[in-house]
Amino acid sequence: MTGTSPHVTSLANASPAFESELGSVTLVDATALPILSGLSIKHVALEPGAIREPQWNVNANQIGYCLSGTVLVSILGNADVFSSFVVAAGQMYHVESGAVYHLENVGDDRAEFILALRDERPRHFSLRDSFSAMTDAVLGNTYDLPASAFAAFDRAPAQQIVRRTGAADVPSTAGLPNAHLFDIEGQHPPLSYAYGDARLARKQYWAALEDISMYSLRVKESGMREPHWHPVTGEMGYVEKGHARMRVLDPDGTLDEYLLGPGDVYFVPSAFPHHIEVIGEDEIHFLIFFDQAMPADIGYRATASAFSREVLAASFGMPERDLPRFPFTPVDPLFVARANPSDPVR
Repeated sequence: MTGTSPHVTSLANASPAFESELGSVTLVDATALPILSGLSIKHVALEPGAIREPQWNVNANQIGYCLSGTVLVSILGNADVFSSFVVAAGQMYHVESGAVYHLENVGDDRAEFILALRDERPRHFSLRDSFSAMTDAVLGNTYDLPASAFAAFDRAPAQQIVRRTGAADVPSTAGLPNAHLFDIEGQHPPLSYAYGDARLARKQYWAALEDISMYSLRVKESGMREPHWHPVTGEMGYVEKGHARMRVLDPDGTLDEYLLGPGDVYFVPSAFPHHIEVIGEDEIHFLIFFDQAMPADIGYRATASAFSREVLAASFGMPERDLPRFPFTPVDPLFVARANPSDPVR
């Protein structure tokens, strides 16, 4: 990573917002990456027996991708809409803004998640802090108990990650299909080529999504994500594996090119042209989040087929006879083969 680009920063090297022997929570929001708009990202790590305490987001729907481990997710939505299910590596979960939920490591290994939130400055409440805000009398009235029943409550601030005592209580129904759960890596890739594939967590395949989505994108050294842009759709990417080069054009004509490595986060505002290619490795794996449930995409390849050669020649200021023979492309392929040698890394 260059370290000087306004489009990119490192989630892996960011200072945790919370850290203890039980795990950590690390955030990249608009404070850390000012160009962010409508999206932010967290890394959550939970050691065995650790619980990400019950909480709810104030201003953001959330989707999470499990990098490793086995986690129980419990959610209470509107009134009495309750869900409890197990998420394993390569699977995702969705929580609506305002729904109270928890994450609990129920496996024997460390669990890690990448979370995307639908606001550049997400806010949340914890269950512990919300109880502490009410008096013993108010809590007693709520539960038909005397105020003294809550005298032992410790009203210290919430710790975000706490330790479970005893064995995990996993409901017998936690393994059943659930609308909040999506097995993205178990999906047959809707877009698959010899040099790359994309698994798609978007509303077309995951009905629970309303204003956020994710692509699990793998590109081999023999291919390239073609130059493209996303109408009315911002893009935030996380590098799970490999090294890549990315180039972004800003409306003022500024060209930003930077290198990406594991743990890096980038953001491309809506309709900014950009492209991605592998550098120095056999394959890259990106988790790419969008601020729409069905992200739009326009590629350079189809764009060259949308206009006559006369229009293109006039636009590029050259004789029509000197234009390349653009292949007719009614539908963009997303990936293209990389037949030419890579440009030198600057």
